[in-house]
Amino acid sequence: MTHAIPTRPATRPRRSELATPASSLKMLTKAVGAGADLVFMDLEDACAVNAKVQARQNIVTMLNEAEWGRTIRAVRVNGLDTIWCHDDVIEIVTAAGENLDVIIVPKVRRARDVWWFDVLLSQLEAKLGLHRRIGLEVLIEEAEGLENAVEIATASPRLEAIILGAGDLSASMHARVDTNFAPILPYPGDFWHYARTKVVAAARTAGIAAIDYPFPNYQDPDAYERDCGQAGVLGFDGKWCIHPSQIDIANESFRPSSDEVDWAVRTQQAYREAEAGGTGAIAVDGMLVDAAHMRHVETILSRAGQARPS
Repeated sequence: MTHAIPTRPATRPRRSELATPASSLKMLTKAVGAGADLVFMDLEDACAVNAKVQARQNIVTMLNEAEWGRTIRAVRVNGLDTIWCHDDVIEIVTAAGENLDVIIVPKVRRARDVWWFDVLLSQLEAKLGLHRRIGLEVLIEEAEGLENAVEIATASPRLEAIILGAGDLSASMHARVDTNFAPILPYPGDFWHYARTKVVAAARTAGIAAIDYPFPNYQDPDAYERDCGQAGVLGFDGKWCIHPSQIDIANESFRPSSDEVDWAVRTQQAYREAEAGGTGAIAVDGMLVDAAHMRHVETILSRAGQARPS
């Protein structure tokens, strides 16, 4: 017997995704009101082995009792290759599935990893009679996963975002980087350009969001802002935050500037007027504008409409 439920929208803003250890109820409580577009309660890397099982109850409590407002409610479960993954999903969805928006899946290598979660969630949603479909975000943080990024990003209609995980990916690649995932020797240009571009291309192929990697050095806000800018120009929709102090920076960095919005509005109006008169290319601010530029206009205006005040 099938259980038909509506698909969750993949267009929710994800300028900032705040990581919070699921083992700390105090930190979870603070995270809910921190202003991030998405908060994920972490059962994986941020949760000690001896705290993982008990941390599930903290997540259930927060999902069922906290006031989340418009913040996307997410959980990063443990990987498929661990003894905790299966119970992470079953226990949390059974106890609080109606209040869970997204499950974040770490270390995805192939589409089959996504299918596993898709099938399990479909069974749970049918069994529990849930009224809303739980979405998925996937982390690209293994060399195999990076090479299969498009296959992964298009593996399930549940997918809402694909995330670049630089920490584990650098380890998987045997890269020589520091604790902020920057090369320890001089390197020309952006060390992560190839991986970033590949993840963005996979996201656009699938029609989902692209999220940039975490920046551990939270005490250097200027460097974090520069990193957000580099990700933004490549097309990323947002970035992970490992500390609440990074949220406002990410929210502002991935929001179209007033100049961008002004240009987009003027260009759209001028193009529509010219198009009505049978002209397909016009000049705006002394520059040629044609149909290709209108795709940029649509992106800017769409993101401006999604971005809520910080």
